[in-house]
Amino acid sequence: MLELPSWLPSPVQVAVPLALAASLALVWRLDRPRGRWGRRLRSRFVLGVPWGTLASVCGVLAVYLFVQQGAARWRAPLTLPFSSWSYLYPTGWLFAAFSHAGPGHLVGNLTTTLAVAPLAEYFFGHFRRERGHNPFSSWRSNPYVRAFLVFPAGVFVVGLATSLLAWGPIIGFSGVAFAFVGFALVRYPLATVVAVSAQGVVRTVYRALRDPVAFGSGGTSFSQPWWYGIAVQGHALGLFLGVLAGVLVLYRRRERPDALGLWTGAVVLGVSMNLWAVWWYRGESSYVLYRGLGVLFVVAVAALVAAAATADARSLSLPLVEDVTRQQVGVVALLIPLAVMAGVAIPVNLTSVDGASVPGEGPGIETGGYTVTYAEGVRNEKVSVVDVELFGETTNVTTSGVIVVNDDREIWTQQVPKARLASAGRLGVRVGGLGWSEVVGVQRRGWSVADGPTAYQVWLHGPDDDGWTHTYASDPATAGPTLANRTVDVVPANGTFYLRVSNDNATFRTAPMPAVNESVTIGPVRFEREQRRLFAAVDGTRLRIATRENRN
Repeated sequence: MLELPSWLPSPVQVAVPLALAASLALVWRLDRPRGRWGRRLRSRFVLGVPWGTLASVCGVLAVYLFVQQGAARWRAPLTLPFSSWSYLYPTGWLFAAFSHAGPGHLVGNLTTTLAVAPLAEYFFGHFRRERGHNPFSSWRSNPYVRAFLVFPAGVFVVGLATSLLAWGPIIGFSGVAFAFVGFALVRYPLATVVAVSAQGVVRTVYRALRDPVAFGSGGTSFSQPWWYGIAVQGHALGLFLGVLAGVLVLYRRRERPDALGLWTGAVVLGVSMNLWAVWWYRGESSYVLYRGLGVLFVVAVAALVAAAATADARSLSLPLVEDVTRQQVGVVALLIPLAVMAGVAIPVNLTSVDGASVPGEGPGIETGGYTVTYAEGVRNEKVSVVDVELFGETTNVTTSGVIVVNDDREIWTQQVPKARLASAGRLGVRVGGLGWSEVVGVQRRGWSVADGPTAYQVWLHGPDDDGWTHTYASDPATAGPTLANRTVDVVPANGTFYLRVSNDNATFRTAPMPAVNESVTIGPVRFEREQRRLFAAVDGTRLRIATRENRN
């Protein structure tokens, strides 16, 4: 059978775009009068193309490929130095809104942008709408300037705003994507709902082109709630910025959308885009989702957007205020939540982790100003940067896992949760900056005792190290079964696992864990190791006492 070269697309990858093109051609043929969509697009876009959207997408993709080094490591980009850690670290807040945590994060935001941003750009328009106006009479109305400079510049400014006004470290273009949604929503609510739904089509087609056939199997892996990590505050910030800009354009053009349609579109979009997913920490690996409060928030935002966008220029009689219009009140109403967000964000982002101690008792790996270590039950210096207790919740939370600290970049973060390291066994933590990166290896080994916990240890491997550095050992793990009135413990210490046997008189005997297919005797108990399993035998009784952790 003839095999095609690996670089050639598969028949399915060729068939998908051909089928799309044929389907669109058929619809174009059926639509009458032909050419009206082209005329509409050319009336708002230079050559009928949303150049600002394409320029923005290319810019974000360039950051991922070249700044985050995604071209060399598509699935493992450099992320730590490109999050908005603090106002004292400009590189972070300059790049945070345009960087991404991985390919899935990037594709999700770019597909949303490709689906919604053209509608927002259509509302903005490359051509001024006044009759008889010469678009080339000034640089402000020049369609090429508006397409290639003004719209991308607006995207950049909104991106910086979502970074500077974030409540703590953020990374990703989603805030800007929500701004596109908010801007388009106030003028085209139904079309915006359709566009947001269409981004799922765009994403599915992309995945079909990239991987026409996918394989999967059952297994166990580390997972967190789907809503953990959703930057609801950042999404709401982007939405309000987009709505405010859109409302100002409506006022200037003296356009007034339908209030019910706008409210309905805002509710549908807020729910479908998970703007209701308000959550917080509840312990080290537990989180609480305020679903009811989130739905109330979405409904309130929809009412505010509808009221502001449909306000007219008539005067209002308000106590202590004279000569104020409904539109001015609408603008102030949209500015209030933005002011509240800024009031929280500014003190949070002005804080510094300079002088914060590196957690953990064991040695860490230092490279390029970063310190990578492992610790458990330590105070999260970033979440707890401002000590607040409200409605039974607190910012004073603890964390466990691989911790990365860099005072120069104001970085203090749990980069790998404890449970994820336990599931993976071994992984790498990428640190770096503009133009460089290094990987620090982390591995965990452990023994799970019968009817009991797991005893484990953690090692680190620096980029220039020949071997592994032991950094953490857990408490001993006591097996549930007793053997001849004796208790068995697995004791981790100094990179070695020991077996300890104690009796009623509290006398202890220890011996190193036997190697594979070997045995060791402690008093009357004989321990036999078969691959990952450890058995104990005494007085003719033999049972499994411990199992080595399985690495996925």
